[in-house]
Amino acid sequence: MHRLGGHEPGLAFLIAKVTVLFLLAWLIVTALRDHSAALRHHAWAAGILSSLALPAFTLLLPAWHSVALGGAAALWHPTNTTGAEAGSGSLPAMIVNAGAALPLFGTLPGIVLLVWLIGFLVLALRLTVGLAGLAWASGHARPLLRKEWLVGVAELSRSLKIARTVRVLQSANPLAMPLTWGIFRPLVILPAGASAWSGNQRRIVLIHEFAHIARHDWFLQICAQLARSFYWFHPLVWMAARRLRQESERASDDCVLNSGMAPSQYANQLLDLARTLENSDRACSAGLAIARPSTLERRFIAMLNPSIDRSPISRKARVFVMLVALSFLLPLAALRLPAQSLAGNFGGTIHDPSGTGVRNATVIMTNHKSNTIVMTASDGDGSFRFTSLPAGEYEMKVVKRGFEVYRAPQVGLEPGRESSQRVTLEVAAVMEEVDVVPEGTAKALPGSETRGKPSRLRLGGEVQATKLLNKVTPVYPAAAKAAAIEGSVILHAVIGMDGKPLSLRVMNSQADPELARAAVESVSQWRYRPTLLNGEPIEVDTTIMVNFSLLP
Repeated sequence: MHRLGGHEPGLAFLIAKVTVLFLLAWLIVTALRDHSAALRHHAWAAGILSSLALPAFTLLLPAWHSVALGGAAALWHPTNTTGAEAGSGSLPAMIVNAGAALPLFGTLPGIVLLVWLIGFLVLALRLTVGLAGLAWASGHARPLLRKEWLVGVAELSRSLKIARTVRVLQSANPLAMPLTWGIFRPLVILPAGASAWSGNQRRIVLIHEFAHIARHDWFLQICAQLARSFYWFHPLVWMAARRLRQESERASDDCVLNSGMAPSQYANQLLDLARTLENSDRACSAGLAIARPSTLERRFIAMLNPSIDRSPISRKARVFVMLVALSFLLPLAALRLPAQSLAGNFGGTIHDPSGTGVRNATVIMTNHKSNTIVMTASDGDGSFRFTSLPAGEYEMKVVKRGFEVYRAPQVGLEPGRESSQRVTLEVAAVMEEVDVVPEGTAKALPGSETRGKPSRLRLGGEVQATKLLNKVTPVYPAAAKAAAIEGSVILHAVIGMDGKPLSLRVMNSQADPELARAAVESVSQWRYRPTLLNGEPIEVDTTIMVNFSLLP
């Protein structure tokens, strides 16, 4: 039975990769503790974006297998040897029977999936409510068109190189906390009384919010909340989202201080905003608020420390951080464990009809989805084995001269599971063909004997191929010759253990009756050397094609 649990190693390995990504991001940010908040913010952003891109890159990139990790995986997930001990047991069915299978959420993996889905939906709903709150607040706000505000917006857009159009709106709520949101057409929402602010207060708020817009902070914050929704069970993801918001606010504070604002004056202005304005948890969860109370204390300590690096991040630093992130992301995404992408050993035995093992039979496993073909040959007792075969659906084919081709159209191999297959080959049917022309036209049948030389084939036991010993050439019927009738007659027969054709019948009913009669009369007199399997005669099918032609 197909096991949903077969996907567990892949999910566990994905979680391990996400853990490695955020640990690396934490180590890098720790090493950058003496650098600017803008640089640390960019490092956290790279880690969060990498965690979101990791599943897609894992699907798109070719697999890279690590020998060292493969050995560790083998210790962690010991191979199931049940199939090997069974020896000749047949391959267990790996196709899901929808009627008989357990309900998805009735299994342990299904319960885990359900718990994850509940957590994801709760956080996604919270984010959706926050976005809806921002949209509602923006829809009920009016543009702030006072000249001093428009001039300040234009100057900041030029100085911070913001090419997007930024709209400043005035909320209907006089106690609304200033916040920023939006990607392509960002909005800055201010309280109803913002038009009466002093020049310093207006300048502080605009610089802080426009610094967010210049760094695309709102987009990065939404990505952090999406990562937190997907990996809600992972404490490092929550830490990364929290640190990203903190560094975002500190980087915007540095931008205000770099404009010439005194740290003490800026701290007082922020404290006044936090005292007099409201902080809606619903709105702040989806927007970037200037004076979130939970972050003020650390921000005050940072802005009053004159030794802190407040330089903005340069373009070279951005490119460098991106390259470092890719250098970790791509190998992690391509890395595979044997427990994740390789099945356990797959093998079995190949026998002839007497039960003797067939030697040197070619076993071909074809994965049409990945367009790969893997082959091996059976040994002296008919055993074959594949190791580290990639998991998936395969077509199995066994080919051996003297036997019919064996096909198993769908063989499913699961990660880490060992399976075996017992195959019994049938002796191949004999094929004869004879050409018949009217007497005196040409030699009846050059090479009228069995095509191919008879030989003894060493298999597991011993097979001696059949041989046509006595053949009576059909006589072209006079009536058919006079009517200029040509054609082929295909006969099916069983070569008995005494070498006589048995159960002769015409397979193509459209053949001319005269030609069919002549073919049957002739072939019924043929004699064969019987096919021997391990020294004993056996019956084999044969197909005989008699071609009647008036031309030489």
